[in-house]
Amino acid sequence: MKKPNIILVMTDDQGYGDLSCMGNTDFVTPHIDALAESGARFTNFYSNSPVCSPSRASLLTGRYPGNAGVRAILGGHRTASGLTPDTPTIASAFKKLGYSTAHTGKWHLGATKQSRPLNNGFDYFYGFLSGCIDYYSHIFYWQMAGGLDPRHDLWENNTEIYNNGKYFTELVTKKSVEYIREKSKEENPFLLYIGYNAPHYPLHAPQKYTDRFAHLPWDRQIMAAMIGAVDDGIGEITAELKRNGILENTVIFFQSDNGPSRETRNWLDGTPDPYYGSSAGLLKGHKFSLYDGGIKVPGIISYPAVIKKRQVINEPVVSMDIFPTLCRFAGVDCSGYELDGLDISDVLQNGSPSPHDMIFWEMDKQTAVRQGNYKLVLNGYLVENEPAREEIFLSDLSVDPSENNNLAGELPEITATLKDAAMHWRDQLENKWENQWKHNHKNTTE
Repeated sequence: MKKPNIILVMTDDQGYGDLSCMGNTDFVTPHIDALAESGARFTNFYSNSPVCSPSRASLLTGRYPGNAGVRAILGGHRTASGLTPDTPTIASAFKKLGYSTAHTGKWHLGATKQSRPLNNGFDYFYGFLSGCIDYYSHIFYWQMAGGLDPRHDLWENNTEIYNNGKYFTELVTKKSVEYIREKSKEENPFLLYIGYNAPHYPLHAPQKYTDRFAHLPWDRQIMAAMIGAVDDGIGEITAELKRNGILENTVIFFQSDNGPSRETRNWLDGTPDPYYGSSAGLLKGHKFSLYDGGIKVPGIISYPAVIKKRQVINEPVVSMDIFPTLCRFAGVDCSGYELDGLDISDVLQNGSPSPHDMIFWEMDKQTAVRQGNYKLVLNGYLVENEPAREEIFLSDLSVDPSENNNLAGELPEITATLKDAAMHWRDQLENKWENQWKHNHKNTTE
């Protein structure tokens, strides 16, 4: 069987509750829903981080963020380092197999030459390098750049280009469709990583999308409009695959990078109150938090030639599992790569349980672990830059998916076991970071 084409789609700050196939009821996402219908939808899919740069690093490298060399939101200035060729990406791995590789959209894994897409396995790049841009001017305005002046941030390969006034979500779709159309004529397969920056701030959408959701309150309307533009893009991409007769043999994977943002800068209305237009559904927490609202995200995978349709999978899996799983689908031996992720192809094809005994997370002073239905959060916080409300929080997600009831006092043995495992994992990660990666990050977030 011919090796599959691969399309990885990552949205930005999209909450668990912001797709109709995930239970949202106030607007619909028909094309993403159709993608879920054509394959498998996960109800316990996790990002490896509650913020964007580390979660992207894990998807592309198959490693925990700290082991990939990216643990924090990276700066937007052009001396910000991040991912390096020392950590192989799925693009560099598949490029060795003869795949054409491309990235469209948001990168946010470093802006120095060594950290850019073309030096990390991609043959082609169209998009931006920082954490966010204005959707029409494509300028990075925010002070993550270290207090430096705003700067234009739109690139084709390593050349700065200008498409002023063009809505960026639509530009990403256009470039992606063009790439698929071009590569479908070639014998070798392709790998395309699409980083939609929607619905990350600033909240921008053309009127044709806001009119579609005119029944919603204004803050929710603009969120729905931005996701609607992405949904239309997914529709165009799948239509192009079908038009070229390659849909059946294409793996399409979709996830959000982390939970929804409450940042006041979302709305740009001059008020200091948090933004409430996005939703984590019934989950506790949001972006920056290691409660499930910050890390449990929409996860969908379609591969019509191999994966059965209309699957709903409840097993806990995580972004870093995609690398080894795609290797299996492509018949690739990935034993030579240092991976933390595990192959979940048996989960998808045979209904097998998750291959993970434990899954871990860390963010600043927070550490978390999930084993089976139990999840322990240490120093977890609900509001960024505020102290943790509870030092130890244990929940049974099978009966308490909202993490409302702290069982730490009732189940001291389970709590102690999970805490010891989490701290041992964190200690190992900290040692590796200190010895291998820290030197590369003096300019990342300054």
